[in-house]
Amino acid sequence: MRRHRNVKIVATLGPASSTYEMIRGLHEAGADVFRLNMSHGSHDEIAERHAIIRKVEAELGSPIAILADLQGPKLRLGTFANGEEELTEGQSFRLDLSDAPGDATRVQLPHKEIFDALEPNATLLVNDGKIRLRVKDCGRDFADCVVEVPGVISNRKGVNVPDVVLPLAALSDKDRKDLEFVCELGVDWLALSFVQRPADVEEARGLAKGRASILSKIEKPAAVKAFDDILAVSDGIMVARGDLGVELPVQNVPPIQKRLIRKSRAAAKPVIVATQMLESMIDSPMPTRAEVSDVATAIYEGADAIMLSAESAAGSFPIEAVTTMSNVATEVESDPTYTDIIEASRKADRKTVADGIVAAAREIAETTSVKAICCYSQSGTTALLVSRERPRVPIIALTSVERTARRLCLSWGTSCVITGHVDRFKTAVIEAVRAAKAEGLAGEQDMVVVTAGVPFNTPGTTNILRVAPCEERLIYSAEAE
Repeated sequence: MRRHRNVKIVATLGPASSTYEMIRGLHEAGADVFRLNMSHGSHDEIAERHAIIRKVEAELGSPIAILADLQGPKLRLGTFANGEEELTEGQSFRLDLSDAPGDATRVQLPHKEIFDALEPNATLLVNDGKIRLRVKDCGRDFADCVVEVPGVISNRKGVNVPDVVLPLAALSDKDRKDLEFVCELGVDWLALSFVQRPADVEEARGLAKGRASILSKIEKPAAVKAFDDILAVSDGIMVARGDLGVELPVQNVPPIQKRLIRKSRAAAKPVIVATQMLESMIDSPMPTRAEVSDVATAIYEGADAIMLSAESAAGSFPIEAVTTMSNVATEVESDPTYTDIIEASRKADRKTVADGIVAAAREIAETTSVKAICCYSQSGTTALLVSRERPRVPIIALTSVERTARRLCLSWGTSCVITGHVDRFKTAVIEAVRAAKAEGLAGEQDMVVVTAGVPFNTPGTTNILRVAPCEERLIYSAEAE
């Protein structure tokens, strides 16, 4: 299904969107990628949703990407004898390893690695930052804190430690089991939660063994500091503004978002902006004006994709949320200012033949009457490079590898077409012309730009470009040669 917009939409599936009718409706409304949140749902439920997505994909003849989002190490308090306690400003409060029920003076924090890393004056945030504790003294099994921001503290609330790089692996035992399960199931992308260092990504890649692309979620201050190194070993990035906004001052998040998008784009790696984009639509059929503006900002900044979380997973209006997001994207991309911003931010560091080929393809498309750029690619590298250029004409990615077509569904402006096996450039040109015409992007009197790598089926060899006419007689002539 060809979209009339370039930015992609990621929709999270959950209790409100687990039926065939709803999943198909979400795809038809505009969802290009479906997110399976491994924090919620059993393996049986995840497998059922995966099967439905593949059924919809087969029925509509439209590649769909599936993103499995691993939970990551969740840091949580223990329990309280009374279920909850009221903390007051300035009072002392202890965190320790004892499993005795908590009270107004202490509670268990069952994570020894936190105590090993804590230092005096470090900050601990509880329940998404609603309660803030400052460490006065700490040891191997305790942390004595003063309450700086008071409130009600209750059972198993989450804990964030923004000041410290924790000696935690990004993959828990549950994550390792989930990773193997979803890779065997056949997902296209793996999202890693709470990445702190490049080694976290490399560990996941070793376990995935090429069965899925690796997307790093940036939600820790340590990940922001190490972003260049994390980006280098990742296939994609998610700007996860929820925990990022808890662990950093909220005013820091917008400029960080902008920087991460630009760096990801320069590296030709897809970047998703996520969290609270249309949150009011969990309960309302209409978003707030501020939410619409937030979605539009991510699009103006050049994000490859924008994501719905609870809005589509647990909300009352999943299809309306996807439709709203799609309508905002269409409107923004028709704004001349959008084109000006996107083109002004085109600062790729071109060093290879492939970089030059895709830049030339964009230049030709934008200075002539060419209707589309067609990339023949087995690995997807050529299509990613063309997508980085953000051309004004549509991008068609042709590949005989189904897995590649699905993964490219996350990339800006890319329509994916699965072709038969191709081993000659002339055949690739014919396939490209036919795809452009079938997609309704070109007619008999039009032309398309075709890029590919020779020899075929060798990743990273983009080295050839042709401007091809779409006249049927020329296609027949080429086939006869």
